[in-house]
Amino acid sequence: MRIFDCVVIDDEELSRDLLENFISKTEQLNLIGKFKNPVEALPHIQEEFGGILFLDIQMPEMTGLELLESIKGNPVVIFTTAYDKYAIEGYHYSAVDYLLKPFGFARFVKAVNKASELLRLKLQSTNKIVESPLPNEANEFMLINADRKLHKIYLKDICYIQSEKEYIVFHTSYEKIMALGSLKKLESELPSKDFIRIHRSYIVAKNLVKSIDHSKVDIGSKTLPIGASYRKYVQENIFKK
Repeated sequence: MRIFDCVVIDDEELSRDLLENFISKTEQLNLIGKFKNPVEALPHIQEEFGGILFLDIQMPEMTGLELLESIKGNPVVIFTTAYDKYAIEGYHYSAVDYLLKPFGFARFVKAVNKASELLRLKLQSTNKIVESPLPNEANEFMLINADRKLHKIYLKDICYIQSEKEYIVFHTSYEKIMALGSLKKLESELPSKDFIRIHRSYIVAKNLVKSIDHSKVDIGSKTLPIGASYRKYVQENIFKK
C-alpha cells in the first residue's frame, strides 16, 4: 500500500485533533504537519509538497482560499469547513472533496479514498499540461477531472474552451467535456503560442481560426464573440505563433 503525506490546517483545536485521530486510523496516510493557521503552514506546503491537504476555509489572518492562491505547490485538497456556502467556490480550486463539519470517520474515509486515487494517477502524470519527452507537440495533453473520471485531452484536439458559471467546457474535435474549474487558471496553463483568450467566456485554438473581424472569430463551423476588452490584443496576436 502506498503511503501519502498529509497536512492539516484548521483554526479550531477540536477539528485539528479530530482529523489527527482519523488520520492515525488510516493506514495510507502519514501526518507530517498540523497547523492552526495558514501563515504557520506556508513554509511546509510550497513546491515540494504534493500530498493531501486538509484545509479549513474560514480562518483569521488568511483564509484557506487565499492560501491556495499564494502557494506554488500542487497538493490534493480536501476542504473541511462548517459553511456549505463555500462548496462551489472551493471546487474552483480543484478540491477533490468537501467535508462539512461535523463529519464522521466513514465520510472522512470516502474523501481520503478519492484523494488517494487522484494522487496515484498524478504519479503517472500531472493535472497540468504535460509535454511529451518526444519532440512532437501533437503529444502534449492535459488531464481533466470530470464525471468522476480522469480524462486525457490532447491539446491538438481542442477547438475552443467555454466558461459556463462555475464550469468550463472543453469543445474538442470529437466530444464535449464539462468540468468544474476556472477559465482564468486554465488560461495561465495553456501555451500562449497555441491558444488565445478572446472573451471572458472563451479561449480558442489559434490554428483553427479561419477569420476575424472587430467583434467575432470564425473557428470551424462556430462563430464566437470577441470581448471589447480583448479586442486589441486578439487582433494583434491571434495569428502570431
